[in-house]
Order: sequence, then C-alpha cells, then structure tokens
Amino acid sequence: MSQQFLADNLAALSRVNPALLAWLTATREGSSDLAADEARIVKNRLGFLDWRLPSGACLFETLSPQAVYQRWIPEESPERAATFIVGVNLGYGLHRVLTGTPDSHKVLALEPDPDMLLACLSQTDYRPFIAAGKLHFVPPDKECMERVIHQLDMHVFFGKVYLRGDTPSQQIGPAYARWTEEVHAALEAFTVELSTLRRKQDLMVSNELRNFRRASAHRSLLALQGRAKGLTAVIVGAGPSLAQTGPALAQCLGTCNALVVCGFQTLPALRKTGITPHLSLGLDFNRTLESVYEHLDSAWAANIPFIYSTKMDACVVERYPGPALGLWTVGGLSTYIGQDRELVIDAGGNVGVAMFRFLACCGVSDFLLLGQDFGWRGDSVHAPGHFKHGRQVSFNPNQHVLLKDPDGGEVYSSVQYAASKRELEASIAQSGARVRNVWGGGAAIEGAPRISPDEAVACLANLDAQPRSAFQAVLAECMQPGPRPVFEARSPSWTASLRNVEKRLARLFDTPAASRQDIHQTLLQVEAFLKQDPLYLPYLFNEVVDLGGLLRTRHTYALADLGEVRRIFKRVLSKVREMDRFLAVK
Repeated sequence: MSQQFLADNLAALSRVNPALLAWLTATREGSSDLAADEARIVKNRLGFLDWRLPSGACLFETLSPQAVYQRWIPEESPERAATFIVGVNLGYGLHRVLTGTPDSHKVLALEPDPDMLLACLSQTDYRPFIAAGKLHFVPPDKECMERVIHQLDMHVFFGKVYLRGDTPSQQIGPAYARWTEEVHAALEAFTVELSTLRRKQDLMVSNELRNFRRASAHRSLLALQGRAKGLTAVIVGAGPSLAQTGPALAQCLGTCNALVVCGFQTLPALRKTGITPHLSLGLDFNRTLESVYEHLDSAWAANIPFIYSTKMDACVVERYPGPALGLWTVGGLSTYIGQDRELVIDAGGNVGVAMFRFLACCGVSDFLLLGQDFGWRGDSVHAPGHFKHGRQVSFNPNQHVLLKDPDGGEVYSSVQYAASKRELEASIAQSGARVRNVWGGGAAIEGAPRISPDEAVACLANLDAQPRSAFQAVLAECMQPGPRPVFEARSPSWTASLRNVEKRLARLFDTPAASRQDIHQTLLQVEAFLKQDPLYLPYLFNEVVDLGGLLRTRHTYALADLGEVRRIFKRVLSKVREMDRFLAVK
C-alpha cells in the first residue's frame, strides 16, 4: 500500500468529487485502520497482489486478473462508449479499462466497501484520469448514482454503456450484487427514457404547443397542492384483475367517501364494472388513444373531470365530453412555463405512476391500488372494455420479462411495465404514504401489501366525507378562467444569429483540416446558444442531440458535415417559428 498514491488520489478527489469524500469520511474515522488494510494486501499463490478476506481466502486465488478482465475492453467504437464498474478490488479491472480505451471513453466506478476503495486508491496514481474527466468514482448512494448516469446521455445516444459487475468482489459480500442490480435498473430506465425522448420529444412538445391555449385558459392546478390531506384515494388501472376485483368493490366505491381516480383509457373498462370515478387522468401522447372513444359512454363521462397531460394529443383532448384541465409535466415547456405559476409533476412513464405522484403532491397519504397488475397471465393484458382488450399476447422471452406475484408465482410482463412498477415502488417509498394493493393476480408491488376485496371494503368504511368534498371544491375553482402567460417572439433574432454563424462556418469548411479547432469551437458556441432559452430548448432537444453528436463523435470534419449543420439550423428555425406562432404575443 502506497501512502503517497493514496494521499495524492484523495487530494485530487477532494477537489472534484466532494460527495465521495463525504461518504468516506462518514464511513471511516481518520486513518486508524490503514495499517490493518495494508496487512490484508498480500501476494497470493499465483504471484499477484491480492486482498485477503476475513475467511483467509483471497479474491484471485483460483483465477488470474488477466483471465477475469480480458474481455472488459469494448470492441465496437470504444471512443463513444462508457463503462460502469461495480467493485474495484485492487484496481485490476479498472486499470485495464482506463489504459485500454481512448480518452473519450468515460469510466465510472462504484465501490461499496470503503476499505476496499482506499486499498485500490493506494495502488495506482489515478490523478491523470481524474483530471481528464475520464474517471469518476461514484459513492454507493442511489441519488448520486442516478445523477451520474443521467450525464451519460451522449454515450447512450451514440455509443453504449457497459455495466461490469466485478465477480471477484462479490466474494466480499452481497452489496456488490445488489449494487450491480441497482445500476442495471437505473441504466435500463435511463435508456428507455432517452429512447422515448429521442423518438417522441418532438411529438410531445408539439402536442404541448397545440394544448397551450386550452391549458392556459383555466386557473392553475397549483391550488390543489396539499389540499387533499386526510383523503383516501383509490387508483384504478385496467389490468386483467379489474374484471374480478372491480365488480366486488363497485357498491362500496359508489357509497364510501374515498376519491376514485382512473386513467383515461381505463374509463370504458371501469364502466363495465359498475364503478364511476370522481376523476380521470390522461398521460399518453399518441393519437391512438382516440380509439378509447369507440368504447366510451360519452353521456356517462360528461360529469367526470378529466386532468390531461399537456403532452397528450390535442385531438384526443378536444373530444373529451366532460370538463378538462391541463396538467404540466416535467420535460417539456413546463421547464419554463411552470416556475411557481403551475403545478408541474414528473409523470413517469405510466399513467398509474402519474396518478400516484399527482395525488401525493395534492396531499393524499392513504392509497388503495385496484387493477394495477403490471403484468398478466395467459394471453390477456387488459381488462374487458379497454381499447386493447382482446389482443392476444403470447409470452416471448426476447421481448417480455417475468415478475413475481406475492406468492412467488410467475407473472408475464414487459420491460416498460417492469420499469413502471419500479417507478411506482420508488414513489411509494419516497412518499411515506400507506398503500395497499387489492390484489387479483398481478405482480407484487413493494411497499403495497396485498389485501382482498373484502379487506378493502373494511378499509373504506367510515371515511370522513369532508376531505373529498373540500378537494372537489378546489378542483371546481381550478376550472374557472385564468390569466394566460405571454411571451416574446424569438424567430427574428434567432434567424439573424444562425445565418451569421452559417456564413462563418462556410468559410471555415473551405479548409476543414486546417480549421478543425475553429469549427469545433464555433459549433460549441452554437450548442450553447441553442441551450440558452429554457422555453424553446425542449422542442430543440433532437437538434441539440444531433449537434452534440457532431461535436463528440468527430475527430475530423469534412465538407459533408457542413450540410448536416445546415440541416440542423433549418430544423431549428422551423421549430422556432412554429413556437412563435403558438406562444408569442400577436
């Protein structure tokens, strides 16, 4: 163990990674145990430096580091990729990836054991990699880990993120396998989120623009924040179990004082069970939701308030027969429009998650889940009445996943459902709310113990009427007309700026090899310019990503790249003019 390496590495980390140092400080007091750590670093029978376990065995007793890590170097476009390592041991795998990949290859390392991390830091001088931004040590904290993963967007878009769970380290304890699973889940969720944004952001923000005037015509839903305290809410989904559990609770839900809330596409299925909700919430941005109206009893729905994400298709919203209120959600125009003027929630990727988060924001702390299956058995994914009911789905291991029910039985699910279930479980844990799941055959939901319909009836008996009536009164006030925000047009100034930059780039691209650095700096300035307006930035997401791809995946520039830049500029100005048309003062 080199005290000099350790001191130098810790000094470098203290300047750029205070979160890691805070974790080390909290888990270790001073350096009183360094001598004991040093004694655990030994030469094993194969002649390698190794870490002795309390049992007396060593990490690499049966397999050399070369054999373990020989395939850790990505073969395909390593310059665009990143590696996330869980478990660093003495640095064998970490050092191989750091020295075997280009400087642009980012390496993230999470070590759950502070003694092991200090031992690793005492073996090699990591300062050059830390200073270059190539290496980042991640403390074993879920929020820190997710925050770091969210900085890998360009690697996800234009390369790949490799997760390397260190097999030898798993001999130390179960934390390594657990953190590997945590990182895998976070990477999977982030990849799905980015994939959705890449494909759908233009559509979602376009929908927001077309819903802007309608959503701005009523008072802000911010008035609902914290106004549902003491209220019990029943969140209804259209999982297959609703066909059995819904009718069993219909009479109770028609007379008790709980607030019954369902997703927009669940309305026809709920109608079949004899349950009338007090509120419906819509999230999906696709026009395919117009199919719901083929099954919806419009006269029945006319008295059910509809809270719609402003990212929903405007044609779907326009056809709703009852009162409709727009809800701003994270990731679009709300980044700017919200700003203490509107209620803005992170809706997640599933309407059940969105309903829970919305109601928790309103102050609900007692929930029952009904028809929230996040999976299916057999070949029926939705309850009768849902517009997708009747479509047979056979389990395909290449497309689907297996989840467990509360008894350990298998439930078919999709990657999206599994990710949404994790989102809901995280929201339940974060909220501290009491949540019970009226279970009818779906997946187990952590934090929501299963109850039977009879137990649900007992839970809903004797509820106070005041919390629901008070909440509904505030909701009625939100339906009143409100002031509309106004914005200045951007297209004149943006057109002039981008045309000037385009002329400069045209001159530089006459000699692309000699002007490489100037081209790169100019494109960096354009990227900063596109990101500087928080109102217009969400609609320019794909253009910013495309420009980022040019900046971060090109080592040299060619004349063809100027054509790509011009196409990006053209799309930017077209979108800015479109936004002016919907948002700007006439």
